[in-house]
Amino acid sequence: MPMKIENLDFCFENLLVRVTADRNYPEIQLAGLSAGPFEEGNEYEVYYWIAQELAAAGIVHFREDDLLNATNLYKIQWKERVQIAGQISELTEDFYPKLRRYLADIKAEIAKHPEKAQEYEKAKHLACDIVNSRLKKIVALSSGPAQTGQLQKKFTCEERFIYEQLGKIINEWKAQILYFEGER
Repeated sequence: MPMKIENLDFCFENLLVRVTADRNYPEIQLAGLSAGPFEEGNEYEVYYWIAQELAAAGIVHFREDDLLNATNLYKIQWKERVQIAGQISELTEDFYPKLRRYLADIKAEIAKHPEKAQEYEKAKHLACDIVNSRLKKIVALSSGPAQTGQLQKKFTCEERFIYEQLGKIINEWKAQILYFEGER
């Protein structure tokens, strides 16, 4: 069954993440789950989807090193551009879900803060540059000999999927192109 981005997003939403409590708050009972109680300044591990709601309510905040921002995007873009031919930089498995959420968050802020439109356009441009650069490398790598596990470890789930699918399509195409009637 082909992998879908929605499936990966569902998995991401259900990952445990670390948050820091911004204020004291009693335990919250959810359907079969509980979160808290929270004590200001302490770190807690909760599911991403719960952390998102708690952050929106001002109860917790995500750790800075767990967030994607413009500075991180610039660094990732730079690392990707300086790789030698046939190499790809390593991204965290959750890069694309975080990227989608980062872009969506900035876009949502534009309504309240129109000056965010420029930030959004810059972030979107960086994101497209990273995606296009990586995709070109993945296409090139998938058309050559099978890659080592070491190189494939640098791919995210989304990238491994496209790499494997492209490899199958390219190998089938090559087999058809190189098939000669006399070789039966």
